[in-house]
Amino acid sequence: MDTLEIVQFRSLRPGPRLIVTGAVHGNEVCGTQAIRAVAADFGAGRRRLARGIVTFVPVCNPVAYAKGQREGDRNLNRDFRPTVHAETAEDRIVNHLAPLLGEHDVLVDLHSFASQGEAFIFVGPRDNDGELEPFHHEAAEGALALALGPDRVVYGWLSTYAKGVVRRASGSIAYGIGTTEYMRHRGGYAVTVECGQHGDPRAPGVARAAIDNALALLELETGSADHPLPDPGRQIERIALCDVHDRLHPQDRLAAEWRSFDRLAKGQPIAWRADGTPIAAPDDGYVVFPNANAVVGREWFYFARQGDRAFGRDGR
Repeated sequence: MDTLEIVQFRSLRPGPRLIVTGAVHGNEVCGTQAIRAVAADFGAGRRRLARGIVTFVPVCNPVAYAKGQREGDRNLNRDFRPTVHAETAEDRIVNHLAPLLGEHDVLVDLHSFASQGEAFIFVGPRDNDGELEPFHHEAAEGALALALGPDRVVYGWLSTYAKGVVRRASGSIAYGIGTTEYMRHRGGYAVTVECGQHGDPRAPGVARAAIDNALALLELETGSADHPLPDPGRQIERIALCDVHDRLHPQDRLAAEWRSFDRLAKGQPIAWRADGTPIAAPDDGYVVFPNANAVVGREWFYFARQGDRAFGRDGR
């Protein structure tokens, strides 16, 4: 399959421009299911747009989706930049998706993950004028993250990824740019909603709630004022990514069958290098995205600490 399905609804009244995407990775289908259900409701007139634009892309990577696998030729959520000489299926997809993202103000990107665990949300950096990821919508992005549903918010992706790049013989920070980073680069704001494990029957509901809540927060839908949103002052688990370790040898091994966000005590071994050297937790924290089957030269696991950022309206 090499066709992108794009469903768009435009109000005659001006307002925010929201895009909701699913199946950036072809085996992550909870977002696809939720998007198609919501789009069908709008198409049938059961729901109505009050202002602005909402665009739904239920399957961003149709090549990988048709095969039921994460990637076609490469990871679509890496090095997400248009290119003149498209060499892979994902290159060609980016050349269509990137301009579409640039036409919007807000992105909600729906994903799922392989290991067991609870849903969480990725947000971008604080407002800054730096070279890596300049940004000026921290408050709006934080408010969006709090409104979508999950109670765990993770941040620090690109700055942490950049730390790993400088340790590699050949690597590019651009490889760490995905859909949300590109959206921020274009002047908008964006969140990634990790809705749960791939096969978790609750994940499509998490994705559906995220769409409904985004529409309500942005006041895009008729009757959105009556839609209850999660309490922005509720207890939120904040997790700051701090460092990344690549797998350097086929015999490098993790010290346990870790799941993302398993807690670590300072000094606890997280993994062992092939020569027996331990990689220990530098402080109390978390192991994030452990991958026992990581390719040599790629990310193996991340270390994170408890975060302290305030998001949106929660004032903490």
